[in-house]
Amino acid sequence: MMVVLPCACFSQTSSVSRLTETGMWNGLYMKVRFSEKLGYYGEHHYRLRNSEERLGDFIGRKRQIYNRAGLNIIFNPYFEAVIGPTLVLNYTPRPGDAGFENIAYEPRIWHQWLLKMPNMGRVTMYHQFRFEHRWKRGNAIGEKHDYTNRYRYKVFAYIPLNRDKIEEKTLYFSPSAEIFMHSGKSIVYHPFEDFRTYNGFGYVWNQKTTFFVGHMWTLGQDPSGFEYSSSHIIRLNVFIGLDARPIDKRVPTINIGY
Repeated sequence: MMVVLPCACFSQTSSVSRLTETGMWNGLYMKVRFSEKLGYYGEHHYRLRNSEERLGDFIGRKRQIYNRAGLNIIFNPYFEAVIGPTLVLNYTPRPGDAGFENIAYEPRIWHQWLLKMPNMGRVTMYHQFRFEHRWKRGNAIGEKHDYTNRYRYKVFAYIPLNRDKIEEKTLYFSPSAEIFMHSGKSIVYHPFEDFRTYNGFGYVWNQKTTFFVGHMWTLGQDPSGFEYSSSHIIRLNVFIGLDARPIDKRVPTINIGY
């Protein structure tokens, strides 16, 4: 796979933002249906970032192992919610530096609402509201946990390309945009934390398995409060959907994640 990025994106002197990271995020997303109203939802990521020496190499250092799990509550075909725990393992940004722990643990509690809009021709749109309660800490020796809240809103769509709707053997395009806000005692500047665009292509292999590859651009606020950093991330995802209900109660569904 060839990735082509505009050269201007790698400028370190932009008056708006500076590129500080490239990376690759590998994700496994799972949904398991227990009953008509309840299920399991999980996100499991292995994230890499560029090396200290080269900004554009994408996979020079380990960044995070990210595990999010939750109880999926399906209210109706157009609204569902999830609540559960998260555990993030943050790897040191400076491997080999004795002043940094190799891994810093970051626990969270999260919950979200997902609203599906009625189909507009081939296009299906979603609105996702996600809330995270985080106990964050950096990798510096002796650094303490800092409690913050994060509020996220994402709008995204699924657009089938080779068929009229999402079904087996469908190639689809999915654009999205997400804004992040945060609060907490340590947040002394602007409540804005991050903005992301994430666009890519998926392929529905069968009712249980979907593959997805995309590019994510982020814009985040630096601790100074008036400077911003950006990143380019390649994302490779697999979506798995399972149905644990008795065979006579199963309803065929396609799982393409969210």
